[in-house]
Amino acid sequence: MKICVVGSGYVGLVTGGCFSEIGNHVVCADLAKDKIDNLNNGILPIYEPGLEEIVKRNAEKKRLTFSANPQEAVKGVDVIFVAVGTPSRSDGGAHLEYVDDVAKMVSEHITNEVVLVLKSTVPVKTNRRVRNIVKDAKFKVHVVSNPEFLKEGEAVADFMRPDRIVVGVVDGDHYAQDVMQRLYHPVSLNHEKIVLMNPESAELTKYVANTMLAMRISFMNEVSTLCEKVGADVHSVRHGVGSDARIGTRFLYAGPGYGGSCFPKDVSALVHTARDNDVEIDLAVATDRVNQRQKGVLVRKLRKKLGDLRGKKICVWGIAFKPKTDDIRESPALTLIDAVLADGGIIAAHDPIAADNARNLYKGKSNISIVEDEYDAAKDADAIVLVTEWRPYQSPDFEKLKEVMAQPFIVDGRNIWSTYHLKQLGFDYEGIGVIGK
Repeated sequence: MKICVVGSGYVGLVTGGCFSEIGNHVVCADLAKDKIDNLNNGILPIYEPGLEEIVKRNAEKKRLTFSANPQEAVKGVDVIFVAVGTPSRSDGGAHLEYVDDVAKMVSEHITNEVVLVLKSTVPVKTNRRVRNIVKDAKFKVHVVSNPEFLKEGEAVADFMRPDRIVVGVVDGDHYAQDVMQRLYHPVSLNHEKIVLMNPESAELTKYVANTMLAMRISFMNEVSTLCEKVGADVHSVRHGVGSDARIGTRFLYAGPGYGGSCFPKDVSALVHTARDNDVEIDLAVATDRVNQRQKGVLVRKLRKKLGDLRGKKICVWGIAFKPKTDDIRESPALTLIDAVLADGGIIAAHDPIAADNARNLYKGKSNISIVEDEYDAAKDADAIVLVTEWRPYQSPDFEKLKEVMAQPFIVDGRNIWSTYHLKQLGFDYEGIGVIGK
């Protein structure tokens, strides 16, 4: 099939690359000419394991091309994916200007009947809104809602081996339904993965799924606080609770709060959508409130141990909001760094992938350095804080750390080192709701 993906950011590039990998001819279109020039030279705007190889391979085969002219790119294709940004407004809602612009452009420039697929995360009733925009197009435009469920760091695998493919189609639109089933057939060979529903249900499913996962994280973070008060260990509680098949073990890990581009935005958007319809989803509101408080847990532990942080050097391991990505948006590490700097402290941070993004964010700021070696970051540090559980951090040389640090104080934001007997090595150890050994 011939596909155009409008928007060449995270979702658009993964979508376009993976569809070309299974044999389709795909053009990824974006108005950002610098981004398109870089893509044509093999330079990706994001880090995602396995994606660079897919893009390079399919670009060489001419199955994947890039264009800075979306108006031309949509001509003659069968399917157009909308993968533009929908940033949050101050009230928690989503900006839809870019989605509207694409819909208008499609309406004016297509040369044949097409299926227009809303891949961007959008509020409920956006499908209806877009249908209204394209209703007078020269050629029939079938609007489908197909929210993405890609996990950063595992997006290629998620696309090729999806848990489910949610497709929202207007009742009676058999053309759109047939096209979507044909499109996703290669990744549904072992059993049918497509879950058909109406557009409103598809749009709501994305928000509900991410909010439910965020809710589990926030709940376990509250439990971790209780564990510290009563002498319980959150690891043991998690094992005991997660062994119940009705609950399961996923997303039950205590930590410094969730971040990234999806959970914070989608929780807020669900709350906003509900309020627009005179519904108050108290659990979603509480999920966000707990997360905002939890993102301050690391600096609170530093202040409790070290007192005034003025002039204290804090080593931060991990800046990305999770491993296997360079995405630092809403990362708990940023909350920690900003708080330490505000207190007059000094930051030396390391991240194996996200360092450049952090340097760009803090460019020109004093008292912060993003270094190339994790042990250099720890030199003369009054504390080391593990924020992101990258593989190289999981079994470090603790003797070396003790030698180079000014004080042997560790705050383990991911409870990776809680069973390493660090107290026997002479460290002061603080985890999140655990009984450190």
